[in-house]
Amino acid sequence: RKITIGHNNRGSSAGWFLNKVAIDDIGNKEVYEFPANRWFAMDEDDGKIQRDVLVGIVYNVQVMTGDVRGAGTNSKIHMVMHGSKGLKNSGKIFLEGGAFERGLIDIFNVEICELISPLSRVTIGHDNGAVGAGWYCEKVVIYCPFTGVEQTFPCGMWLDEDEGDGLVERELYEMVSLRQRKQKKYPWSLWIWTSDLKGAGTDAQVFLQIYGESGKSDEIKLENNSDSFEQGPAALPDIGRLLKLRIWHEKRHPFAGWHLGRITLLKTLTMEKYKFECGRWLDVNEDDNEIVRELPATGALLTKYRITICTGNISGGGTDASVFLNVIGDLGDTGERLMIMSKNNVNKFEKGNHDEFLIEAASLGRIHRVRVGHDGRGGGCGWFLDKVTVREEGQPESVAIEFPCYRWLDRNEDDGQIVRELVPAGEGLRLFNVSYHIAIKTGSVNGASSDSRVFVKLYGERGDTGKITLAVSDNDLRNYFETGRTDIFTIETFDIGKINRLLIGHTNEGLRAGWFLDSVQISVPVQGKQYMFPSHRWLCKDEADGKVEVEIYPSEILDLEKMINYEVSVVTGDVRTSGTNANVFCQIYGDDGKTEVLPLKSRSNNFERGTTEIFKLEAQDVGKIYKLRLYHDGRGIGDGWFVESVDIKRLTTAVVQVEVKREDGKKDKKKDKKKKKKDEEEEVEMVEELREVVETFSFPCNRWLARDEEDGEIVVELLPDDNEDLEVNSYEVHVFTGHPWGAGTDAKVYINVYGETGDTGERRLRKSNNLNKFERGQEDRFSLTAVDLGALKKLRIRHDNSQAGAGWFLDRVEIVDDKDDTTYFFPCKRWLAVDEDDGQLARELVPVDEAFMRKGDDEDDDGDSDATLGLEQKAMSTTYTVRIKTGEKKYAGTDANVFMTLYGTKDDTGGTEEMLLQKNEDR
Repeated sequence: RKITIGHNNRGSSAGWFLNKVAIDDIGNKEVYEFPANRWFAMDEDDGKIQRDVLVGIVYNVQVMTGDVRGAGTNSKIHMVMHGSKGLKNSGKIFLEGGAFERGLIDIFNVEICELISPLSRVTIGHDNGAVGAGWYCEKVVIYCPFTGVEQTFPCGMWLDEDEGDGLVERELYEMVSLRQRKQKKYPWSLWIWTSDLKGAGTDAQVFLQIYGESGKSDEIKLENNSDSFEQGPAALPDIGRLLKLRIWHEKRHPFAGWHLGRITLLKTLTMEKYKFECGRWLDVNEDDNEIVRELPATGALLTKYRITICTGNISGGGTDASVFLNVIGDLGDTGERLMIMSKNNVNKFEKGNHDEFLIEAASLGRIHRVRVGHDGRGGGCGWFLDKVTVREEGQPESVAIEFPCYRWLDRNEDDGQIVRELVPAGEGLRLFNVSYHIAIKTGSVNGASSDSRVFVKLYGERGDTGKITLAVSDNDLRNYFETGRTDIFTIETFDIGKINRLLIGHTNEGLRAGWFLDSVQISVPVQGKQYMFPSHRWLCKDEADGKVEVEIYPSEILDLEKMINYEVSVVTGDVRTSGTNANVFCQIYGDDGKTEVLPLKSRSNNFERGTTEIFKLEAQDVGKIYKLRLYHDGRGIGDGWFVESVDIKRLTTAVVQVEVKREDGKKDKKKDKKKKKKDEEEEVEMVEELREVVETFSFPCNRWLARDEEDGEIVVELLPDDNEDLEVNSYEVHVFTGHPWGAGTDAKVYINVYGETGDTGERRLRKSNNLNKFERGQEDRFSLTAVDLGALKKLRIRHDNSQAGAGWFLDRVEIVDDKDDTTYFFPCKRWLAVDEDDGQLARELVPVDEAFMRKGDDEDDDGDSDATLGLEQKAMSTTYTVRIKTGEKKYAGTDANVFMTLYGTKDDTGGTEEMLLQKNEDR
């Protein structure tokens, strides 16, 4: 496992650079390789002329010097790592090359021949051999990639003869609560041969990514201090048998070209060796002008894929931004490839263009996704992408796989995304992607904000999202990542499963590149999960450990209400002035409940005449949908809207017939004997499988939602076209204002009527039989149209407290069901006012018998009637006492009106403005 090698330093040129040592065990027929790749010289590297070279385990050691006066030291620091049972240890290791200055973190990669992680303790000390030798050690953090265990050993003490107890060496023990389990990584050795050709070397930054049978590595940045690459270590996750690697550089200038000979990878622990032959240029001026190469590990042939990218034929649809594409299949992906050399157009991605590109890669197997986007740079960089088609070079166009998009990739259009993940043509394309809502909090320390571009990469059980630049926030803050602020972003991609870690960082560009990241919170409604990622650290070249990207593991995973995806398509009629600029909302009702009120919005100009708008919504699973409520808020000039139809799609599971090849063992042997050789073809059989399928509900409308058209309503309830059970009904609502002085109101009044089969949703009582509504002692009549509610159970009525003297004394509400001519009586006899009664602006009323109402009309029994009504309503209601604690931070209080909605398994307490939390006293 280890050799010791060195020289006696004699001679005029004693310095020696050792590449590796190979030992051939002839008896056991094994070859051991010990890579060194270091100088053995007094005037090079660390000045050593003798080294232990081992095939060992690498430990990542972080030593933090305390942020106290005089904490740093120039002494030689050493440490000993002790195994879990204390029987094995690393021996004394000198941590050379560290600064050990106040408040800094020094990072070392320590290689030993024993696997002793997890550690039981750490011994750390110094030789006390310099002026001001005392040192204040804050903590030591040790991570072993092989076990995936990161341990923290706090110290928080002086190692100084003149401070504290005078010790210069201490035993540190782990704080177990801080232990983290990360992805395991295994040591590999990497050799890269640059071809022996003129100009073959490069000074460009080179990157590498490796694919195996069970996954892929992250992008590996190769250290390049000269024009040629040689040998170095690499840490890779367990990705099974290697299949291919991708290698590239990012410089496209004429002198960055590189001719790569071959690559060898050796797994240090098992001595598995893989060779990757190349012998080609990575150069914009040589070969096929590509700077990306894919090299198969098994000698398999590379495949060329012809990519056709179709730009939409609409105004402003083209782009001059840099477009990239990643084709993803069963056997891996192509990585993000810049679409540089169009085969058929000089000016790429123009309006109506079909641009063709060739991508060379190891076989991807069955292709099932394409990720396409652009860098968002340049004026008018927005791009309307119609579709992408992919086929193997040489195959007919008829077998090409089509990935439709028909959406903007533009910060100012649609949902603002500039990267999209596409799936093959079919129904409900947007249903198959998962939305990840990422809330990033910048710290409140001085200089915490950053001008750099921030990127994130999420890792899950089923794969990763790739690096995604966070370009457009959901909360539309102009400057992102400002001190103390939280920026919210949404990325859409395939379902990566349970998130186990993330990578976040920035490009280190701009005047204020450094960034203090406080925390990241990721909500995945479709999973019903929320992930908390604490950071509390600098991502800055000049702060802490100098890192500008960091891998974070979740500290907590919370359960949320699980949602599903809905795809809502709204068709605006092709009639004059049919479009609207008002805000549009919908609410979906199903056998298992109802969704919240859902806004239908995007950054584009929606609901124009003759257009179809498609929205992806995340909401509760309501089961089979039986009605849809659609309305707008009436704002804007020309708010009237003619709706032709609405379609709602959702994913559901169903048993489907699937064709599969019959295995030999399952064939009928008797029948096989009777078959002739010419009939011995592959047999198929139909089997039943439970799969996700798209379920579509169509709602014809063909009516105006306008105050000056038809019935003047801006809300409509729609039934699906296959409905057989429900029908639309009309309800006549009689509202009686009481007789006390000042009982009337000029505020806007809203009502929601509940029945056995649903509710009407909140409706404003707008068109009364009286010009001046809700006056003292007055009866106002209104008409509501809704899907039949069955027997009525309750109603909720409120006002918005607008206008002077908004308080209102409501005597009762009577509702007549026009379908069966039944009258329901809802007595109230209470104030809806902030300065009367209990201060509430909303009341929930239950129906009573007509006999009770007649009894209430008898003046002698008025007091008893009110008491009985109060008891009856109390018996049918539940009182919730709400206590809200305002934080103690400066300016934490508010004078605004605060609203609340409670959600239960049976129902909710109403919309966001129905439950006004009145202050009992000033905060």
